[in-house]
Amino acid sequence: MEKDEKNIEVCPVKEALKVIGGKWRLQIVHEIGEEKKRFGEMKRLIPAISEKMLIQELKNLTAYGILNRKAYKEIPPKVEYSLTTIGKEILPIIEQIEMFGSKLIKNENQ
Repeated sequence: MEKDEKNIEVCPVKEALKVIGGKWRLQIVHEIGEEKKRFGEMKRLIPAISEKMLIQELKNLTAYGILNRKAYKEIPPKVEYSLTTIGKEILPIIEQIEMFGSKLIKNENQ
């Protein structure tokens, strides 16, 4: 484990989960993937998330440096989200989770 400036041990897993943990964050990162997505597209791709929660999680992921947010000066307003370089490092993790989930589904159906 690493130590922070106060010489307290910091758990890398805990730090990662601070950023990507929660019900919606990995799904948001997965849906954006390598492309740019607008807010409305994200809402359609994740219909179970409330508009308020989507806004909140997009802000959080942007604050953590996982997403880029680009606002265009248009009417109606146009905002695009894309993954940052560090955000793209999450994609292989999601791929592994997806493979694990597929195995679970397969085992349940046997």
